[in-house]
Amino acid sequence: MLVLRLMRALFMFGTIFVSYMTQLAMVRVLRKWVKDENGKEKERLPDWLFRRRKRVDTKNAKRLYKGMLKLRGVFIKLGQVLSIMGGFLPRAYATELEALQDKVPPHPFKDVERAFQQSFGKSPDACFKTIEHEPIAAASLGQVHVGYTHDGTKVAVKILYPRIREIIRVDMRVLGLVIKVYKWFFPFGNIEHVHEALVDLLRRETDYIHEAACMERMAKNFAGEEDLLFPSVIKELTTKEILTMTYMEGIKITKFAEYERRGIDRTKVATRLVQSFYKQLFMDRFFHADPHPGNFLVQPGKRDGDGPKIVVLDFGAISEVGPNLVEGLLEILQSVFSGDGSMALRGFRKMGFVSEEGNRELLEQTVKTYFQKLLKLQNRTADALMKADRRDLEALADPEVERQELRELMRSFHYPEGWFYVERASVLMFWLCGQIDPKLDTMMVGVPYVMPLLMQKQMEAAAG
Repeated sequence: MLVLRLMRALFMFGTIFVSYMTQLAMVRVLRKWVKDENGKEKERLPDWLFRRRKRVDTKNAKRLYKGMLKLRGVFIKLGQVLSIMGGFLPRAYATELEALQDKVPPHPFKDVERAFQQSFGKSPDACFKTIEHEPIAAASLGQVHVGYTHDGTKVAVKILYPRIREIIRVDMRVLGLVIKVYKWFFPFGNIEHVHEALVDLLRRETDYIHEAACMERMAKNFAGEEDLLFPSVIKELTTKEILTMTYMEGIKITKFAEYERRGIDRTKVATRLVQSFYKQLFMDRFFHADPHPGNFLVQPGKRDGDGPKIVVLDFGAISEVGPNLVEGLLEILQSVFSGDGSMALRGFRKMGFVSEEGNRELLEQTVKTYFQKLLKLQNRTADALMKADRRDLEALADPEVERQELRELMRSFHYPEGWFYVERASVLMFWLCGQIDPKLDTMMVGVPYVMPLLMQKQMEAAAG
């Protein structure tokens, strides 16, 4: 089975690779070099070849989506990550792979029974007073069932799929090979860190003892904040493969018809979600790296005038962020408010994005170009981005370098350790809040909220 899976995965990536090599060969044969008005050589390609490249991207994105859906497991998790991280793949991939964020088909209950026999030496029906055989949620690595303990407590039981760790080992070998081949043709600095980060993420997401500890630590970080709720771990029914926790009631955070029916203010929900994320990232430095809609519930206030409460779920992807990333991010955010481009560049360097071997002058000029474009954005809400003209968005993303300089620019760019999780979480959080309240400026909500907290923390550290 694992050998067959390996062959299927290699065939999928091999087909996509051959498709792009054909396109690359056509580019090298048909390109021409012309001089511009300044006498500088520029590459020129036929217009039809550009159009063909877009068709190739779309076709290969569909191939990747269908292949990942068949292979399931790690590949669905990878597809979910790639769908919200546009830095490595053409836009067509993000569009196609978005469907992998939806509900994944569940495994049969016999797989759940096998997991319980391996963990506890008895069936799930013996461990609980009752347990529902149909799951309430299914994901790429496991699924969740509702149960009742023998004392009548309603619980959510999260079960890791049997043999998933063996499948992960095979899949990560395939992805490691793919990344090595990718780097031959696209020399992006330290792209291996993405592979390493995914391996680390999967290791943590398949260890429910670790997840239980993260759940308890995050709940402690928000102790006293009554509008943020967390499940409690049932330790005697938790192992590395099975996590049992108290069942949390609530409305899925994107069920907006229920908001209307129950009088829940969408802006308050989005605002509180942003504030909690900024606190996690900048104050606690311990944050939820998978903030997609399935991981949050909302409860209405018990009395008139009470604000809504947010229930936080799924702590397998919890991550810590290093001081260099935090300090660099703060400098970049402050630079946006002050308009100081040199501060943005310092933050970029502090975060570790500048490669020692690359062309620093080219990279720094590109950063300044992006920064000037960012300052011109009057409206940074999700609503504005979704309504923006596609050509304007493409112009915003354009690094404005010659084609022959693009390869050198990629060599100059270093992917800092830990950024994988921060970028993934930030993008997911931005679009989640954009669904809840499209007109909310997440930067304007988050930065003023966290700055006084940081100043107070620094003053306490200096006094102590």
